[in-house]
Amino acid sequence: MPITHPKLTTHAFLEPLYGDAYYPNHVLDKGAAILTRLCRRIEAEHPTDLTALYALTHAATEEFNDLEAEFDEAGSELETVAREQIGEEFWLVATTYGFADADVERLIAPRNW
Repeated sequence: MPITHPKLTTHAFLEPLYGDAYYPNHVLDKGAAILTRLCRRIEAEHPTDLTALYALTHAATEEFNDLEAEFDEAGSELETVAREQIGEEFWLVATTYGFADADVERLIAPRNW
């Protein structure tokens, strides 16, 4: 099921990180897929409040936690630049789907990175 929100149908998740050789593209692809799945879940489940949204974003954050080892194996890590970009992507998703009052730190609260 493709993303249907017009603002996100052509958005390239994590695009700024792809331009930096420090971040392996094959792992970034997995991160972009996590964000795409998050959008699909939001569109399918239609969370009506922040609690429901946070449940979805926390599940996606846990998936990013699982990618940390793959970044390490590739000689990279989820350091400050990557953390900020990932957080911005979560914020973009939340605000695009109408949750402007979401707290970015709560969106990614279970992060290990």
